[in-house]
Amino acid sequence: MNNWAWTTLALFAAWAVTAFGLRAAVQRRRTGDAGFRGISGRPGSAAWWAGVLFVLALLGGAAAPAAALAGMPTLPGAGGSSALRWTGLAVALAGMAATQVAQSGMGASWRVGVDAAERTDLVTAGLFAYVRNPVFTAMTVTAAGLALMVPNALAVLAWLVLVLAVQLQVRVVEEPYLAGVHGRAYADYTARAGRFVPGVGRHAVTAAA
Repeated sequence: MNNWAWTTLALFAAWAVTAFGLRAAVQRRRTGDAGFRGISGRPGSAAWWAGVLFVLALLGGAAAPAAALAGMPTLPGAGGSSALRWTGLAVALAGMAATQVAQSGMGASWRVGVDAAERTDLVTAGLFAYVRNPVFTAMTVTAAGLALMVPNALAVLAWLVLVLAVQLQVRVVEEPYLAGVHGRAYADYTARAGRFVPGVGRHAVTAAA
């Protein structure tokens, strides 16, 4: 099983480098700004916890295969399942590819975190025509695949923390920001594109008086 743990660790590193390091380098070359905005909100707020939990989820995702190498047992029933691990590999690779496509589709609007003082263009084309947060969807899928490759308690916990972080970041930080910046255009967009999955999480738009 060590081979699967090493493979998972290598894939996680490749994902982190491409999704954050490489993407930031491309962003800086194109715009002069790497796009990192840090953690939003005052310490202890829901917005602050969104950022903190996201960091913890990434650390946990890296720690899970390391823990497997150190001898952490897999969850009951998952120990000898090669099919589970191969499925995880396929899911992780698909998620990594989708992450790159979604990030590229954001163009100059790509950010890690939100600066309430700045205005970015509302992206509604490509994958964003179907879901409002395809980057987060792709990252969650990637993390799920990696967890299936090393199905131990730490991997599952890291994935659950990521899901919680993404929900907080989108609902508490990003949606209010985009609604404030783009107004009716964003309201119309939320009526036709799902939050994380096509058709799910759309908002009805009431007609203006």
